[in-house]
Amino acid sequence: MTPPDQNTPAVRILPGTRLRVAMVLAIAADIAQMIYFPLFFEGLASPAEDAVDLCVCAALTSLLGWHWEFLPSAFGKLVPVLDMAPLWTLAVASVYRKSKRLVESVEQGVNQAR
Repeated sequence: MTPPDQNTPAVRILPGTRLRVAMVLAIAADIAQMIYFPLFFEGLASPAEDAVDLCVCAALTSLLGWHWEFLPSAFGKLVPVLDMAPLWTLAVASVYRKSKRLVESVEQGVNQAR
């Protein structure tokens, strides 16, 4: 029995699982910001919202990697009233749509090569 490689992670999370966790996190953050509306109403002036958005952005980036869709969501959450839109959920849905399109194009390329 050979020892595990030092560079190989012990636990590997599948991309589909990461995407599901990211979607649940984004939905939970958006719902929390809508339910606790008085805490998050001020937009840029709300330290509670800034903390939540910073944590959500870091978690989503950790789960999915950096995507440009996260940038408008982060800035949109700084604007009063616009911050009530489910921007994190929309960003993750857009990442999912792009990744699905990429997988389909790769599969088509593999099928055409055969």
